[in-house]
Amino acid sequence: MTATYRNLEELYPVLNARRFTAGWHKARPSLWPEPHTPFAALHWRYEEATEYLDRAGDWIGTDLAERRNLLMFNPVGDNDYASLPTLVAAYQMIKPGEAARAHRHSPNALRLILDAEPGAATVVDGVQLPMERGDILLTPGWTWHSHFNETQANAYWIDVLDVPLVHRLESMFFEPHPDEHQPVYTRPATSPWRFTLHDQAQLLAEEPWRATDHRAVTLDTPDMKTMQLRVHEFKVHGRLPDERVVENRVFAVIEGAGEVQVGDTRHRWQRGDVFVVPMWRWHRLEATSHARLLEVSDAPVHHMLGLFRREERVGQS
Repeated sequence: MTATYRNLEELYPVLNARRFTAGWHKARPSLWPEPHTPFAALHWRYEEATEYLDRAGDWIGTDLAERRNLLMFNPVGDNDYASLPTLVAAYQMIKPGEAARAHRHSPNALRLILDAEPGAATVVDGVQLPMERGDILLTPGWTWHSHFNETQANAYWIDVLDVPLVHRLESMFFEPHPDEHQPVYTRPATSPWRFTLHDQAQLLAEEPWRATDHRAVTLDTPDMKTMQLRVHEFKVHGRLPDERVVENRVFAVIEGAGEVQVGDTRHRWQRGDVFVVPMWRWHRLEATSHARLLEVSDAPVHHMLGLFRREERVGQS
């Protein structure tokens, strides 16, 4: 027998029980005029992170933790992991004589080395890569990777991964190495997975300075399909224009100092600091000294899907 309903108010609970939503009676909108996000523009200080990591190093070792790291999270709802909807940044440290055991996972990862003496290294699929100050090292998804420190000083770096994106896609795989520490097969002088300070300088030298005393280069990272890596260089008072873009951006300071304005929020940054600019937020960045920054974004995802947009303030250059 076909049920009869006298009005919509009687029909709505039946639809809900059958897992239907009336498109004209949604509890919240599914379309909106432009991107918006609850993620905030935040700033984390390297000098604070080293203090916390040093103290934690007294109590937690690589035998007890997969990685000794400090995740930089954005306080959105119950989130205690992601820095941005698709990216997470973290400070990591290993002490002298330690080795972080090998594992592999679906997400892509990279690290910017902040402080390390000769004798600290990352191993990626059996390829040993030195970790020297200013190096950018790549760990493409599903490559074995591990770290060790054979020096007399702590080694510190910044990790950036696309784990939050993989979480949302629900395509996560993770595997610890069966032997805990992977073998080293080669120690090449150069590698497509390593960009030294010298490499960065050479690439930047091929780019012209803009009128804003800024230049930038996109690193060639074909194995990292979800993340774009750009190195920015600024003269004193060099700047990025006031703009907003359809991408989420993590900035890590390789050297120098400056300021970033995101909406009404202003942060002063210096070497080793990290700050994030969420999608479609007006922002302006200016260096107060000669500076170099690494930018990691999810731009390739938006370009691939035809969603990328960029706007610049009228009258800005």
